[in-house]
Parts: sequence; C-alpha cells; structure tokens
Amino acid sequence: MMETIGNVWLWAGFSGLVLLALVADLLLMRHGGAHKVTFKEAAWWSMGWVALALLFNLALWWYVGQSAGPEEARRIGLEFLTGYLVEKALAVDNIFVFLMLMGYFAVPEEQRQRVLVIGILGAIVLRAILIFAGAALLAHFHWMLYVFGAFLLLTGVKMWFAAGKEPSLEKNPVLRWLTAHVPFVRRYHGGALWLGRGSRRKFTPLFIVLVMIGITDVIFAVDSIPAIFAITTDPFIVLTSNVFAVLGLRAMFFLLAGMAERFHLLPYGLAVVLVFIGAKMLLVDLYKIPVLWSLGVVGAILATTIALSLARPARAAAD
Repeated sequence: MMETIGNVWLWAGFSGLVLLALVADLLLMRHGGAHKVTFKEAAWWSMGWVALALLFNLALWWYVGQSAGPEEARRIGLEFLTGYLVEKALAVDNIFVFLMLMGYFAVPEEQRQRVLVIGILGAIVLRAILIFAGAALLAHFHWMLYVFGAFLLLTGVKMWFAAGKEPSLEKNPVLRWLTAHVPFVRRYHGGALWLGRGSRRKFTPLFIVLVMIGITDVIFAVDSIPAIFAITTDPFIVLTSNVFAVLGLRAMFFLLAGMAERFHLLPYGLAVVLVFIGAKMLLVDLYKIPVLWSLGVVGAILATTIALSLARPARAAAD
C-alpha cells in the first residue's frame, strides 16, 4: 500500500486550487489577447507562481501540524520544498529546449503563449499518470528505487558531457519522421493547427511545435519524476510539488527567453544534482540522507552554478 498524508480534503483542496489558478491564468491571457509577453510581465507571473507554491506549503505545514504534530509538519514541509526546488530546477532544462524549438520554427511571439499553455496542461496530465504508476511500483517493488537511482546517475553523467553542446534538431528522428510523413504548410496561419479537412488537411508549423513540446514533456518527466521519489515516496507530496513547479513554466519561459546564455553553466549544476539524487537513492538502505541536507546540497549546487555563470559569461569562457 502507498503511504500518503493525502486525504479527500487535501486532494480536493489541491485540485480546486490548481483549477482556479489555471482558469485565472487562461482568462488573464485571453484578456490580454495574443501578444508578446514582456520581461516585467513574466517576472510578476513567476513571482506569483512561486508565492502560490510557498503559500500552499505553509497551509500544508499548518494542517499537518494540527493533525499529526510539529515534527511531522516539519518533515512534510521540507519534503515539499525540496521536491519543488528540484523540479523547478530541472524545469529550466525544459525551458532551454522550448526556447530552441521556438527559435528553430520561428514561432511568432504572439502564439508562444498558446503553445506553452497547451504544453503545460499536457505535462500536468502526463506527470500525474507517471507519478501514480511510479508510486504503485515502489509500493510493491522496493528494488525499483535502485533502478531509479541508477537511471538518474547515468542521466546526470550524460547531461554533464552533453552540456555546452548545441543539440541538432535537424538530426532529431521524431522531427525528421514528422516532416517526412505529415503533410504541412510552411507558413503560420494565426493560431491554426491545420488547414482544410479530410485527405486535404495540411498541418501548420504550430502543430509540429506542439508535438515536439509534448515529446519533450515525456522525456523530461521520465527524468525528473524519479528524482523526487528520492526525496519522498508520498504520491501527494510528489504530485503537488511537481504540479506547482510545472505551473510556472510559461512565465519562466518568457523570463529566461533573453537570459539563457547568462546561465550557461546551469546544465552542469543540474547534472550534479541528478548524480547526487541518484546516489542518494542507491544508498537509501545503507544511509538515509536527511531531507534538510538534501535541500541544502541542491540549493548550494544551483546557487554556485548560477553565480559562476554570472561571474564568467559564456563568451568570456569560450575565449
């Protein structure tokens, strides 16, 4: 059986809060119309999503403290915060790939919001499915922790050696298959995903971008979800921290759109984080690293790589 603090009221409260947040986001986006999101607007939205996640964690801490005592509340609060930080950090890698896709397909600025919203909704559904499947596996097969740990360790090593190298979309097998087998037009037609009907239907580049973002979501979900299971196996904490991290992706995309080069060393930091979390999983039966230590290590790694990126810009590092 899966052990979880989640009860009917907590699940209902979380679901209602996420639904309200998504509706508010969509309504405000529609109210503004299709437009280029400014850095200031993205910064305010980013702060809002982070504040919402922290307020949820505070409410969760208070609720657990009332029902199970301060020690349990402290543990749950730290698990959520650490999971949220890890997922938020790994989401940055998503953003870098999204930026590459948007640039490669020259997606009009006013259509980027729509693409991201659809991608985020798909990511939430996908992660919920994978999280419950992963939790069920861990509940019945403890040895799966070692599989997840080894996978994260190898992923971290692979990410380290791939960092700094520009991936080639031209060689991407999915993209090559789509462009060879899916009839599509070369120009954008507003927000349309396809033109015509039946056998005469042709897809726009916007449709291709959405498919590629969906596939990217799958790849990164497979990488990031095992990482949080090293912090907690409670499906309620895993899902809530994941969803709150994903909710801020759209704002983070526009926030980092002009700053990706300034954080050129961050992929190395993310690689080290994955190696650390993978090692933590592999050592779980020998020594369980406290959640507070995990939070400190992850925070220190990310802060260090960000500081080094800002201290030594990419061009200076290349010279």
